[in-house]
Amino acid sequence: MNILLVGSGGREHALAWKIAQSPLVRRLVIAPGNPGMDALGERVDLKVTDADALTILAREMRADLVVVGPETALEAGLADRLAAAGIPCFGPSARAARLETSKAFSKAFMERHEIPTAGYGVYERLHEARQALTVFKPPYVIKADGLAAGKGVAISPDKRDAEAEIERMLSGRFGTAGARVVIEEFMDGEEGSLFAVCDGQSALLLGGAQDHKRAFDGDLGPNTGGMGSYSPAPVFTPELVEAAERLIVQPVVAAMAAEGAPYRGVLYAGLMATADGPRVVEFNARFGDPECQVLMMRMDGDIVPLLLACAKGDLTQARLPTFSTDTVICVVLAAKGYPDSPLEGSIIRGAEQDFGPHVQVFHAGTKRRPDGQLAAAGGRVLNVCARGRDIVEARERAYAAVRKIDWPGGFHRTDIGWRAVERD
Repeated sequence: MNILLVGSGGREHALAWKIAQSPLVRRLVIAPGNPGMDALGERVDLKVTDADALTILAREMRADLVVVGPETALEAGLADRLAAAGIPCFGPSARAARLETSKAFSKAFMERHEIPTAGYGVYERLHEARQALTVFKPPYVIKADGLAAGKGVAISPDKRDAEAEIERMLSGRFGTAGARVVIEEFMDGEEGSLFAVCDGQSALLLGGAQDHKRAFDGDLGPNTGGMGSYSPAPVFTPELVEAAERLIVQPVVAAMAAEGAPYRGVLYAGLMATADGPRVVEFNARFGDPECQVLMMRMDGDIVPLLLACAKGDLTQARLPTFSTDTVICVVLAAKGYPDSPLEGSIIRGAEQDFGPHVQVFHAGTKRRPDGQLAAAGGRVLNVCARGRDIVEARERAYAAVRKIDWPGGFHRTDIGWRAVERD
């Protein structure tokens, strides 16, 4: 098969790493990719939001499958362009991807179909949003309606802070993504990420992971796109998974089909395990980042037949790859200043050495300088992932590898996996 993978981050590096292992792959092209993927396939420098150029590339390379990594490509209608060209795409249409690209749409969809989630309101005017705070109780959950790279969520401890967050969002902090804000009821519980692959009519569960949204140790600091993850996550008990599949995943796929927007690709359900069962925090229309990295490392067997079955709309004959009982942990190395003003261009040494069979380093935001040195080119820059018999062993291996990387311009959390360690 000829496969085109779209994206350039750590999630896409992990997908490329897994796809390249398939004996079915003849040619893997990655657009635009990053330096870490050079050994896995051919890189083509195209923007992920240039749906027309990517479709032309898919035609020219006679792609048998296109795998879309980032949500911005989905919002740009890449899956729709590929469908019109008759090219199978793992990734939902722009209409179906609204489950992620518009939180207002997603909340109204869940309300229509009685999917368990938090109470909410949607507001475009500052005075209306401020007034709505009298209806909700602190802490206040404030979200930008559109895509904000995982940073458009604020949890405000009091009304004054909530008002300031609302004003920042509606004043253009996230551009058009913040033209509307969603205010939600705060949910008590433990959060986790559950993933399912979908063919437009049905879904198969892949498994779960848990990530760490806050920038600093102790879950302090601003929200980020994710500072680390691990899988399996103890929060996903068999009872919780069964309830989530029955009450959330399968009903969502059926309802999207009924509304004329069949969902093909991976459905990421961010769930809160509450005293009343699982409730939806958010949906994403793609693999999580950095959750994808730990899932790919735990997955045994070939992922390509599963991706192709989803893209062609028929999971009936598909078999889920098995997953190792080992634990995999991912530690994100981010540029100083992330998430607000990450420092770009600092030199990274030691990231491309051989760390042994249990460790993989995925590139998330790197570039190659003319002199061959690796440099930071984004907020989240490297993902150091390690596999172990349990969370303790995986964590020790990951942080041992982190210590071997010489990057004064970066920082990382030192407590990834703390919930699982406490339970172990």
